[in-house]
Amino acid sequence: MSKMFEFDVKTNSQTELVKIDHLVTRAIEESGVKDGICEIFVPHTTAAVTINEGADPSVVRDFLHEINKVIPFSDNYHHLEGNSAAHIKSSLVGCSEMVIIENGRAKLGTWQSVFFCEFDGPRNRRVWIKII
Repeated sequence: MSKMFEFDVKTNSQTELVKIDHLVTRAIEESGVKDGICEIFVPHTTAAVTINEGADPSVVRDFLHEINKVIPFSDNYHHLEGNSAAHIKSSLVGCSEMVIIENGRAKLGTWQSVFFCEFDGPRNRRVWIKII
């Protein structure tokens, strides 16, 4: 048995990490699955999903600072839409994450959170979560 959920995520900046733990929790609770797998997928080519520290906001700030430094917004790209940096960041971070479900809860480490990664915002985005 598996169940699919779709959620909206609104971003407010060109690059931003949005904590989506509450969406993962909601999907797991609504699915009724006690032990299984939670797949989180971002259906966009200029966004991503990652798991990182959610307790200290400076980690998010440092992450965005460094990824924007390594992959700058303007760097003689050829893509006509002007968002090549966002496409590159999306591919490097990745469009999906898998989390173990145990006893009806996401099995994350003490400091871990799930983040939607915006690299071409602000936009209205989607996150797909499949519970298996």
